[in-house]
Amino acid sequence: MNILYEPVEQYLYSLLPRSETVLARIEEEAGREHIPIVGPAVGRLLYQLAQSSGAKTVFEAGSAIGYSTIWWARALGQGGRVIYTDSDPKNAGRARRNFEEAGVAARIAIEIGDAPDILSRQPDEAFDIVFNDVDKEQYPRVLPLAIPRLKRGGLFITDNVLWSGRVAQPESERDKATRAIVEFNNALYSSSEFFTTIVPLRDGVAVARKL
Repeated sequence: MNILYEPVEQYLYSLLPRSETVLARIEEEAGREHIPIVGPAVGRLLYQLAQSSGAKTVFEAGSAIGYSTIWWARALGQGGRVIYTDSDPKNAGRARRNFEEAGVAARIAIEIGDAPDILSRQPDEAFDIVFNDVDKEQYPRVLPLAIPRLKRGGLFITDNVLWSGRVAQPESERDKATRAIVEFNNALYSSSEFFTTIVPLRDGVAVARKL
């Protein structure tokens, strides 16, 4: 299922400028190899949120081959710091090469392992942004870990929160991943720690500001 009426979604993508060389190559590889990435429309949203909030530190929970990491690193600029996380060393190796080609490797620390575990070891109020894009069944686990590690006024951003529309299915038809996302969305909106909006772009992006 499409989140947006398909002609509208195609129109939005038609407005995007052509991706520059590194990002275009990663987009092509991700499509060919079925690697999940946020894509250029959401990449621009992430970049804009980081720039407009003046962010300098980002924790990325679930980074794959580093597509969104590059958007973050470029938005933060000189002196910015992004923590990349992925459980697959092969993904991390590909991501490292992508960062070097994009000229942002110096701003990125690569951590290999379970992203929520890595997040749990970070100091309190360490980050301006926490980006959540782990396996969907782990979404409810990430929320309580993110809260103390965000600075006041920081952003907790989560991809895939509409899950191709499956979040709107009757409860009896939801699989485990869909139930986890629904649980996460409910907890995020009911949390007194955040002011939350879901942007229905691509697969749904939740943007929550820590109060």
